[in-house]
Amino acid sequence: MADSWNTIADWYAELLRAGSAMHDFARDILLDRLPDDLGDQRILDLGCGEGILTRAVAARSASVIGIDPAPRLIHHARAAEADRRTGAVYAVDDGCTLSTVPTSSVEWVIAGLSLNNVPDLPAALTAVRRVLVAGGRLVFTVPHPCFEVPHATWTEAEDGTPRRVIGSYLAEGFWRSANPEGARRAGESAPDAVDLRHRADRTRVHDRGHGRARPQRPVDRPTATTGRPAAVPPCPGPPTMTAVRWMVLKRM
Repeated sequence: MADSWNTIADWYAELLRAGSAMHDFARDILLDRLPDDLGDQRILDLGCGEGILTRAVAARSASVIGIDPAPRLIHHARAAEADRRTGAVYAVDDGCTLSTVPTSSVEWVIAGLSLNNVPDLPAALTAVRRVLVAGGRLVFTVPHPCFEVPHATWTEAEDGTPRRVIGSYLAEGFWRSANPEGARRAGESAPDAVDLRHRADRTRVHDRGHGRARPQRPVDRPTATTGRPAAVPPCPGPPTMTAVRWMVLKRM
């Protein structure tokens, strides 16, 4: 997985810095589930990529570290920090182990569009629980699996309205997108393709209950704000996201 993301890291970082409506939308809905003032709060950004969410959280006065398994993405995150200091710190680490993060060392773990990529979700959640203090919180966003599934395609209704045709929803596992402009480009031989793990909602909910945690509010599927749809063709609005906030109830 890290090798795949390394191959597209330069392109991905440029995409986000140029302005990606989908990633901005995902960042903003996660930030909406955090306090405005995070002073004295320690936060871990799991799967931080080039730091789009890490920087935003640091701007709320948090002490934040971003980890990602792809060294090239961490390079871009550190370069952005060098250009504009926020106090964020970055490290190369595996989200399934969090080996660089001490036990009971953070009040929050955030994961923006990253838990959908980890190869072992129960292991990642076990690691998250270990690094959180008692009563700590996990806040994450993921693409809703109903829309980001193997073999899903876009089509048009008779009136020209875009429609999403859902593919193999129950076929869980790694897959590659047929979108030639996307991060998960199709083709087993594509050197810059990135694999995405698809999990049905029932699997995600079951796994996220792992480790004695509970949702603090109902699962939220945010809607697009005015002006976003035109920036994300061909869809009539940004891809549907799921946002959740969980609290750790008991230490291991």
